[in-house]
Amino acid sequence: MRPPDVLLNDFTRLWADAGDDVLAAVRRVGASGWYVLGPEVERFEGALAGVMGRRHVVGCGSGLDAIEIALRAAGVAAGTKVLTTPLSAFATTLAIVRAGAVPAFVDVDEHGMLDLGRCRAVLAADPRAGALVPVHLFGQAADVEALAELRERFGIVVVEDCAQALGARSGERGAGTAGQLAATSFYPTKNLGALGDGGAVATDDDALADRCRSLRDYGQRGRYEHDDLGLNSRLDELHAAILARAFLPRLAGWTERRREIARAYTARIAHPLVRPLAGPPASRGVWHLFPVRVPAGAREAFMSHLHARGVRSAVHYPRLIPRQRALDGCVFEVHGDLARAEELAATEVSLPIHPYLEGGEIDRVVEAVNGWSGA
Repeated sequence: MRPPDVLLNDFTRLWADAGDDVLAAVRRVGASGWYVLGPEVERFEGALAGVMGRRHVVGCGSGLDAIEIALRAAGVAAGTKVLTTPLSAFATTLAIVRAGAVPAFVDVDEHGMLDLGRCRAVLAADPRAGALVPVHLFGQAADVEALAELRERFGIVVVEDCAQALGARSGERGAGTAGQLAATSFYPTKNLGALGDGGAVATDDDALADRCRSLRDYGQRGRYEHDDLGLNSRLDELHAAILARAFLPRLAGWTERRREIARAYTARIAHPLVRPLAGPPASRGVWHLFPVRVPAGAREAFMSHLHARGVRSAVHYPRLIPRQRALDGCVFEVHGDLARAEELAATEVSLPIHPYLEGGEIDRVVEAVNGWSGA
């Protein structure tokens, strides 16, 4: 019999490891009688603030909501041009549209990150560009110092999308510390995932944190006193307790295991047509994904070869955001060509990487990749 497939994520192994702690957290919340925006949320927010290197964390319902809340809290007005990447999950752009702003797409660099040099040129030429939403993609950190310089030089709002890069660093600085605000997601596949949806906004600004807390809870500043048209986007006590008590204490170990696997892949994958996509030089990534690039037109054959050998793979992201039909009725802009993003969208394949991947499974992935005929 063929051994089980090597999976992109293995939630069964996660449960075997952490299930008892999860159930203890559930019992704790159930016995407390307090299920929404209570002490477990406050506990988790405080712990996560330490991990992210920010003074405040505000839990909310999803990573999408976190970006929208951050933009609105920062005062990004309707019609404001927001520079962002065309190569990401659609939620990054959807949050901009839901906030009433105008997505303005700029090409990526050779690492898949928003090209900050091109952003600098757009910001210098167009005073309507008032905000920037970069994505720390694939678990790597974009150039945090360069982001901070753009924020300072042009006086713009920067909201960093850290959904894939919790704990990643750029030099001495953490991903999510350059902007006025940062957003993250606890979707189950994330490095710190919940048993369902969840998200958070991080900031050092007391007033911004208060505004985020209001916006996540119907725009209330006090009970039945609504100053804004907010959202119903409250991180519940169950998710917060599970994250804080079962998963967050494991995050450092999970991250180190991801890095070990990435080092093994990088050292051992030797196929001339399969190129691991490296992060920026200063990035110390957390390897949410392990992306490789194959020749254009060969991706389907490569993935079929892997599947036949019991190795799962995936594509992130095959269609650029401005090519999505959902934007047909929306106002958006594209600055220059998107050649690099198009090339990555056509050639990227993600290999299995998760903290419960075993040594023999790593061997199987490497052997399958190196054994591809290339045809």
